[in-house]
Amino acid sequence: MKTFRTIVEPPDLAWKTGYKTKNVFMGSCFTENIGVRMKNLCFDADVNPFGIVYNPASVAQSLRRLTKEEPFVESDLVYRDGLWHSFMHHGDFSRTDKAETLDGINNQLKFSREYLKHADFLFITFGTAWVFQLKDNGLVVSNCHKFPASQFCRVRLNVREIVDFMHESLTELWQINTGIKVVFTVSPIRHFKDGATENQLSKSTLLLSVDDLIRGSGNEKYTYFPSYEIVMDDLRDYRFYAEDMMHISQTAMDYIWDKFKKAAIDEDSVKVAEKIKNICNDLDHKPLYANSKTYRDFLEKTLAKIEDISDNFPYINTSAVKDSVLKKIKVSRDEICINT
Repeated sequence: MKTFRTIVEPPDLAWKTGYKTKNVFMGSCFTENIGVRMKNLCFDADVNPFGIVYNPASVAQSLRRLTKEEPFVESDLVYRDGLWHSFMHHGDFSRTDKAETLDGINNQLKFSREYLKHADFLFITFGTAWVFQLKDNGLVVSNCHKFPASQFCRVRLNVREIVDFMHESLTELWQINTGIKVVFTVSPIRHFKDGATENQLSKSTLLLSVDDLIRGSGNEKYTYFPSYEIVMDDLRDYRFYAEDMMHISQTAMDYIWDKFKKAAIDEDSVKVAEKIKNICNDLDHKPLYANSKTYRDFLEKTLAKIEDISDNFPYINTSAVKDSVLKKIKVSRDEICINT
């Protein structure tokens, strides 16, 4: 029987991540989805220390900043619409107070710099080859923060520029972490504001750049996970897209995650992750009676499952899930006190 579709089966990566490794995720919102999913399943991960970054030049700038002992200063911030911003950061870091903005940025920078020094894997997702440069100093910005378009030049990077940017930043990274492995992906999320042709040219540029980097390293430090190909050639249907027809749906993300698990995560970690996933799914269900004995028993049993995982796998940090259960237990008990 024909399958009537082309199935993309990613080859196993040369190196496997898991609960015993430290993982850094940087890049577009596709990286955010996979990275946050791993954090929610208690994997050791640092996700987008500068916020979502779409283009390779900004990824390279962010990496170089992480490898240097160079904090951000007030002159690195800009003010617009009542908020202080950094052109190297996503709007998640913006605040109404300048000092608070700077503290948040530098605290994250300090944490992520130390984390990167000991990380085993760096997952990088490129979203677009198009960049915005400030006209007054040529800086490639990670986010325009709704500043007037007249302040920027918009250009598409070529393969040579991307390879040079990334090679320079990764060379500096290996000076502080000689063993880290880099896994590239290209985001399947389309940038249709550029138009259909320009989106394809942009994605093609990214794919060729990654291929050039991997060929140049002899596969010793780089590898590639085909998330773009899974969506374009395997799923290839609008039912796997969100309502905007640009971003991919939760169903598609689940499918890619399954492919990623098989290719990139060791078998023992996959089994434990499934247990943690089931626990998290159970906790997501809203009880009809939060103060009932049945619900309290369920929470106590769930807490016992988490503690069992912690006892058998002490290297897994389950504190976030455990804290969530303890909060629910406290709420349930408080409701009993209120109603008695």
